[in-house]
Amino acid sequence: MADIRITGRMVNFSRLTFDTNDLDHIRQQLIQLLATDDYTGTLVIIDSSVTQELIALIQLLIEFKLQPMAVIDGLLGDDARAIQFPVLPPDQPVQRIKATSKVVQQPTPSTEPTAITETEILVPVSTAQHATIYHDEILRTGQSLVEDNGDIILTASMNSGSEVIASGNIFIYGTARGRVIAGASGEQTARIFCQSLEAELISIAGTYCVADDIPKEYLKQAVQIHLNNNQELEFALLSI
Repeated sequence: MADIRITGRMVNFSRLTFDTNDLDHIRQQLIQLLATDDYTGTLVIIDSSVTQELIALIQLLIEFKLQPMAVIDGLLGDDARAIQFPVLPPDQPVQRIKATSKVVQQPTPSTEPTAITETEILVPVSTAQHATIYHDEILRTGQSLVEDNGDIILTASMNSGSEVIASGNIFIYGTARGRVIAGASGEQTARIFCQSLEAELISIAGTYCVADDIPKEYLKQAVQIHLNNNQELEFALLSI
């Protein structure tokens, strides 16, 4: 039996980005930020747009019972290496691309008067335009296709490292790799449809799962995904 084993585990961490190196000011802001919940033991990655006294900053975070685990390479990279503190590579740039075409559905306001009883509740009707964008080319690594007010229809496939983000539904008539995020504005009825599911991350209205958590029987299958009544992602095979 081997004496060393490599295993994987999903962990949650938070990223703290600092635009100041005034430790007193940072302390006051941390008091406000952390007052709303118990963040004891939270793993944090340090990112900074200004130079920092890194050791002092790490000690300050520990005072708040946070667990600094690494810094993002950049202004703090050399200081972190000097004290043998972990350094993570910076984020890869994401290119937001323009869809092949876009159709905007104009809202039709009702002019008919409606009788309201005492027990009925008035619900505001949104007059926002609903859009559907279509994209006919492969979504390449580092590319992002976004629709803030509607649905996305991708008639090609996605490469790993790409992303599709819609406030509404997402339809992928190809292989869904990368990150697929529907209901990005909180729309819990949004759905995801794809011809072949191989995604790195699936999310609907903030509920998400990563590749390792996708049930195996749905991988590389035609699938639809939605939220059930318990706000859990539910997968179903499509008969195509």
